Amino acid sequence: MESRKLGRQGLEVSAIGYGAMGTAAGYGPSDDTESIAAIRTAHELGVTLFDTAEMYGWGTGEQLLGTALAPIRDDVVIATKFGLTPEGGMNSRPDHIREVVENSLRNLNVDTIDVLYQHRSDPDVPIEDVVGVMQGFVQAGKVKYLGLSEADGETIRRAHAVHPISVLQSEYSIFAHDAEPVLPVIEELGIGLVAYSPLARGFLAAPPKPRTEYAADDFRQYLGWWAPANFDANAALSNELRAFAAEKGTTLSKLALAWLLAKRDYIVPIPGSRNPARVAAHKD
Repeated sequence: MESRKLGRQGLEVSAIGYGAMGTAAGYGPSDDTESIAAIRTAHELGVTLFDTAEMYGWGTGEQLLGTALAPIRDDVVIATKFGLTPEGGMNSRPDHIREVVENSLRNLNVDTIDVLYQHRSDPDVPIEDVVGVMQGFVQAGKVKYLGLSEADGETIRRAHAVHPISVLQSEYSIFAHDAEPVLPVIEELGIGLVAYSPLARGFLAAPPKPRTEYAADDFRQYLGWWAPANFDANAALSNELRAFAAEKGTTLSKLALAWLLAKRDYIVPIPGSRNPARVAAHKD
């Protein structure tokens, strides 16, 4: 697999990464054995960037990813995030950041986190203070590169003035273009973009199913794309795109990833699947 550079600080990863949220949260019951097999299949296919977060199972997702990657730790880039709370709020107070990062190091069973993100901007804590704490972990050798997630242009500029930001993570897909207004800022500052949910939570993978076919605690129960007033139109659009992909001799998931890769040479999509066969279908 080809590689791409994210930022100007030396971070280089595979052109397609792996998003591990679904192995521990959001999309119904998971099987750890199958999830570990999926993660290792991704690596066998050339993936080097693996993305998780504290809130993916509140530690269990990090533990699973750490277990899966332990035999190949030196060959991969591990990214994690801090800043959310189990109650759905935000907490980027300096003491809390320090606690979460130390927990993440233990959960992942690593000496160094390759990429550390603030998961969401905290309106109660100046971004300068947040990045100052993150910078301290870099200086201590416990973090290599810094990132932000779903931050606006002003926040990115203020953060970058304290310590270089290597990567912004944002949702970006054929279905979600909200990241596009911030692209000029990250281009100016030399920051890469990691695109999460590049397959639109599944709309651009397998044919979508209505909410009634998902568990009550499934993340898709709360997304507008699946709302009864929107689902049929979105499913129809997905099917049209699927037919277009077939005309081109490919699948919709591959087309969706290629669409992102063609947008900019600093964009790295991170699809995620708990099924090894689906992982292979996205990457081949």
